[in-house]
This record gives sequence, C-alpha cells and structure tokens, in this order.
Amino acid sequence: MFQLENVLFPVDFSSRCRGAARLLDALHANFQLNVTLVHVLPPPHMEYSMADLGGGIFQEYTKAREDQARKDLEYFLDDELKHYKLNRVLLEGDPARRLVAYAHDHKMNLVVMPTHGYGGFRRFMLGSVTAKVLHDADCPVFTGVHLEDVPETGIRIAKVAVAIDLSPVSEKVMRWASCFAQKCEAELKIYHVTPSVEGMSGEYFVPNWRERFAEEAMGRLEELMQKVGMKAPVEMEAGDAVGHVCDMARKNGDDLLVIGRGSSAGVFGRIRAHSYGIIRQSPCPVISV
Repeated sequence: MFQLENVLFPVDFSSRCRGAARLLDALHANFQLNVTLVHVLPPPHMEYSMADLGGGIFQEYTKAREDQARKDLEYFLDDELKHYKLNRVLLEGDPARRLVAYAHDHKMNLVVMPTHGYGGFRRFMLGSVTAKVLHDADCPVFTGVHLEDVPETGIRIAKVAVAIDLSPVSEKVMRWASCFAQKCEAELKIYHVTPSVEGMSGEYFVPNWRERFAEEAMGRLEELMQKVGMKAPVEMEAGDAVGHVCDMARKNGDDLLVIGRGSSAGVFGRIRAHSYGIIRQSPCPVISV
C-alpha cells in the first residue's frame, strides 16, 4: 500500500542539503510528513589515525567534534523546513550503514539525499554514501543532482514520468508512481526503452524486429496499467536506456522521474544496471523505488 509519511533526511550541513530541503518542500502541499534530520559522525579512526590523535587529545577531539555536530544540527534548515515538525538525530558509525539501518528500524517511507556527498579518500574507495544507500535501502530514495542550484522558491511537481523496464519490480514501481502522481494531481507518463537489435553493420537482423519489440512491450505495459488501475500515455525508444530516458524527461520538461532499483538487497543490492546512470544524468529529481 502506498504510504508517504515518515521521511529520513540525512544532512552534512552543505549547500546541497539546503537544495534538497527545497526539493522536499515540494511535497508539503500534498503530504503530511514527519521529517527526521540525521547527521552521522564517522568513527574518528576513519578520519584520523591514532598516531595523529593520541591519548587525551583523541578524547578531547571526539567530544569537541560531537558537541559541534549537535550545535550545527540543532537549528539547521529551520527556515527551509519551517512547515514540518522536525526530529533531529545524531548518530555515529559508518554513514551508509547507519542510515540504512535507521530507515529500516524506524519504518521510513522515503529517504531524501543529494546525489553527491563528501568523503574524500573513503568516497574514492567505497563510493558515495548516497550510492550505498541506494544500493541497500528498502524504501524509496529521493535524489537530485546540482541541488545547490534549486531556486529559493523550490519546485512544483506537475509532471511525473515513470521509467518501466518490464522487470519483476515494474508493477510495484508503476503502482507507486501512479499513487504519487494522483496525490500531487500531476500529469503522469510512462517511458520504456526496448533493446537495440542492430548488427555490426548497422543493419537490423530482421527488418521489423524493432516494431515487434515495441508491440510486445506495449502489450505488457497495457497489462500492467490494467492491473494497477491506471491509464497514461507511453513514450518508447530503442537503444541506450539511460540516454533515452533522460532525453525524454528533458524534452518533456518533467519535474520528477520515478524508476525501479531492483527487488533484493544483500550482495547484489537493489540498484539495477541502469538506475544509477539515470540518477546521475537525469535533468530532474529522481525517486528510486
């Protein structure tokens, strides 16, 4: 069942977080949200070695760092999120793991994050915190690129598109997007990209394969729409999924793109082959279900 009530908002006190707050504020008119601001302090050894901070200096640094984080968190985003009653939580540990665990344990319906984050050498080694949350979180994740450029007035969600790959999670993704668009009273479109069947010479192996793929895909999309109980226009292309989905969103001036991330966490994670590429290149914010 569709539910959007409890939102986890990780913050690192950067300008990207202020942009993400204006992104979240776009939901205010249509949803009654409980927002939890979370800042995660990495363990000191992830930033400094014991040789750098020995003995009493290590304990002084740890306490000063925690005190400063609490002070920063106390009033952060008060103006941007003035419509919400905010819960502020300070955690310590591996940021991605703590965020995923907190979202799961507190039954969060959405995690709101910038696409890029800080992390220096750790980010180079392990990937950004956002990528790891996308990989493991079992609730939808709301991301945006270049959030520092979001206008002060925020955005209005009037056009929503859902990219469907006809995988086993497509029904869930389509259902979520349909409910979300109805709540926002937004226009909804469906995007699908069929595989490319071009040979090495640039010719198709069978001249009408593109049409056959499109007909089969349209039939399955119509079955899904009937099952979900929705009706929406479909746009279809063949070839590069990432490029075509982002191009369609750009051409149509979409305010939000909904995509799937997969159906299982663990070793393989939830992020599908094309999902992160779409998230990074999308001209509009993305909710990954």
